Amino acid sequence: MITRLTAAAGWLALSTGLALAQSASPGTAAPTTGTAPPATAPSTTAPATPAPSTTAPATPAPAPGAQATKATDDMKEWQVAKLAKVNLAQALTTAESQGEEKGGRAIDADFEKADGKDPAHYSIKVVYPSGKLVEYGINADTGAVYKTENQPIERYFTFLKPANFNEAKTSLKDALMIAEQKAGGGKAYEAEVSKDGKAVQYEIKVAGADKEQTVKIGPDGKVMD
Repeated sequence: MITRLTAAAGWLALSTGLALAQSASPGTAAPTTGTAPPATAPSTTAPATPAPSTTAPATPAPAPGAQATKATDDMKEWQVAKLAKVNLAQALTTAESQGEEKGGRAIDADFEKADGKDPAHYSIKVVYPSGKLVEYGINADTGAVYKTENQPIERYFTFLKPANFNEAKTSLKDALMIAEQKAGGGKAYEAEVSKDGKAVQYEIKVAGADKEQTVKIGPDGKVMD
């Protein structure tokens, strides 16, 4: 009897619970055991814009030759000649060794600063026993011959002949050393022979410490006043 009463009581309690569950609001969802991931709101932050570069583009370095030309633009020829790695005496030796004909003798030399197409150089005229006159361009920094040009000797001399140069007691090389000694040192960088005289005479330009000097050398190797 007691067992039946207990079973009846349990059934009543179960029925009451079901009735209460059915009477709950239909819009209420039963809780779930899993937790849904929170919704992620779309980002409202604009993507970062890279800052413009403030570094100026690299400027190509000028060629070595251009640098050298720029550095000497405002210098006088005698000042540039002092910096030359090859001196005039060396350039004369190189010029006189050129050509198939032997016995060439340098008679004139001009120094030229570097420009857009030519390096700093000596323009040296060499006369040969046959009467041929050739001008050689000698690079003042390397000593190399970079140009050769035949010249008519009549263009430069009125009275002097090739034999006068070849028979002269004083060569241009000798005149350079005499002029440098007379100037008290320095560096001979240009030489010009008399164009109208009947004897070989030289005018040598010497670059000194702070100025240039011109020294005249006669056919006997003596300094002329």
